[in-house]
Amino acid sequence: MKKYRSHPWHGINIGNKAPYIVISFIEIVSTDTVKYEIDKETGYLSIDRPQKYSNVLPALYGFIPKTYCADKVAELTNIQLNTGKVKGDGDPLDICVLTEKDITHGDIIVRARPIGGFRLLDHNMADDKIIAVLEGDAIYNSYQDINDVPTAIIDRLKHYFTTYKDLPGEKTPRCKLIDIYGAEVAREVISRSIEDYEVMLKNAHEGLV
Repeated sequence: MKKYRSHPWHGINIGNKAPYIVISFIEIVSTDTVKYEIDKETGYLSIDRPQKYSNVLPALYGFIPKTYCADKVAELTNIQLNTGKVKGDGDPLDICVLTEKDITHGDIIVRARPIGGFRLLDHNMADDKIIAVLEGDAIYNSYQDINDVPTAIIDRLKHYFTTYKDLPGEKTPRCKLIDIYGAEVAREVISRSIEDYEVMLKNAHEGLV
């Protein structure tokens, strides 16, 4: 028996069915008016910022443990944009989990099945958002690919992620949507983020970071 709580990023196993089914840590739910974010040092949720606008995210939002967005993840964005300038954002891989259930709070883990994703740039850094469904969900469990998701939900996700970091008075959006991809690419992004995480751990062990 563990005496201490596991760090959500480093201490929770992604699951032996990854990248098809992934254990995910949920930071915020759609009713939150404050954006919570994991504190990388302690593993506790911290307040990143109050939401500036009334945007509602129609999904659970968090990250996939033991993943990292660095060179392997950014490579896909660089290939698409025909550049070599984009870097990973240095965070665990973000995930949105669609469910018809009313989940009242974050700081929980769920089993999710990836069905697609958004390729985003945040200040010229790769900031992919994996779109998934809650495993066993009564409504969304039948969705196999992002093309199965109603357009209205995709539009709300797009609006949220292209505006949620904007500050009042800013004329240039901080986040840009580059592409929307399906389940196969989402699984590749997850696999690459696992590789990036392993490289990060190796570099940390060798004192390179």
